[in-house]
Amino acid sequence: MRIAVITESFLPTVNGVTTSVCRILENFASRGDDAIVMAPDAGSPASYAGFPVREAPALAYRQFPVGLPTPAVQRTLDEFKPDVVHVASPFLLGAQGIQAARRLGIASVAIYQTDIAGFAKMNRMASAVGLTRRVVRAIHNAADLTLAPSSSAIAELERSGVHDVRLWGRGVDTQGFHPRLRGEQPTQELRARLAPHGETLVGYIGRLAPEKEVELLAGLRGMRGVRLVVVGDGPSMPRLRARLGEETAFLGRLGGAELARAYAALDVFVHPGRHETFGQTVQEAHASGLPVIAPRAGGPVDLVTPGTDGFLFEPGDAVQLRAAVATLASDTALRARMGEAGRRRVLRKTWAALTEELIAHYGAAMTSRRLPRAPYRWRAGSRSTVSAR
Repeated sequence: MRIAVITESFLPTVNGVTTSVCRILENFASRGDDAIVMAPDAGSPASYAGFPVREAPALAYRQFPVGLPTPAVQRTLDEFKPDVVHVASPFLLGAQGIQAARRLGIASVAIYQTDIAGFAKMNRMASAVGLTRRVVRAIHNAADLTLAPSSSAIAELERSGVHDVRLWGRGVDTQGFHPRLRGEQPTQELRARLAPHGETLVGYIGRLAPEKEVELLAGLRGMRGVRLVVVGDGPSMPRLRARLGEETAFLGRLGGAELARAYAALDVFVHPGRHETFGQTVQEAHASGLPVIAPRAGGPVDLVTPGTDGFLFEPGDAVQLRAAVATLASDTALRARMGEAGRRRVLRKTWAALTEELIAHYGAAMTSRRLPRAPYRWRAGSRSTVSAR
């Protein structure tokens, strides 16, 4: 196939959107597909997995490049002549890509990965929630098909009036993230540095931003025999250092083998944020053989079975979170059983398998594109933004 990938985030920015785009590109190359990538200007490599990368003008928002519409999007699609346009976490750049695909008669598949309305709530912008939902509805209903990573994300999109939504999860590198790393010397040295007195290491790995609710981990301060480890970077770093105290180990942003060793060095993984549409770090923790504690909201609801491979707590409830950590910190055998169950859970979730699912979704979108469609209409402020299909 010929696939044009338009993404709102790409290297060197590292997050869930970038990671999923990189993995599918690698698998496109393995399959023999042809692809091209369009992304915001952030110093991306000229190519990835053998495919060219084109950058669009961008502006910075909270250390994140936001791609701006450009005539080059339609020109690139017209020249490349893809079979399908894959739009990752569409916003300004992605929305233009979907419209350009419509004008050219090319099928488009929108990948929902960011809970924009949830972020607006978290950042105390309640007045913008309705607008963000209308924008999400307009963008996704302009595509031939929307893929969402979890049951909660599908429900949220359908409540917002988005049509033609299907489930497409995420793969995980079960060889790169592996319990065997725990016994290797570099990991043992890291554990010795972080837990010199044999402390139970409880860790968060991910972006440090308000919507991740990492400050909830302050409720774990003072737990006897427990040390908190934070891996990642972002705009919340200064505030979190103050809230979590000097006893918390901040390792900064890690990648590759260092990231895998950080997972393997932990005893328990905690993800406190309630606005995850999926929760890729939960899968990486499970692949590493760790029990997971996460809120009963968003993507983790599909990824964690309470009492089997981890615990779920009520969103924002620091008391429940602390109780779950205390249960696991005091029971080595329980941690081992849950870690093994989590590992088994993700063994078949390879990126190769998820890419084949994605190709099947492309086929469905291409078939839909060939069917008669009512014209797309949208006007700002309208609650009924999309014509019937």
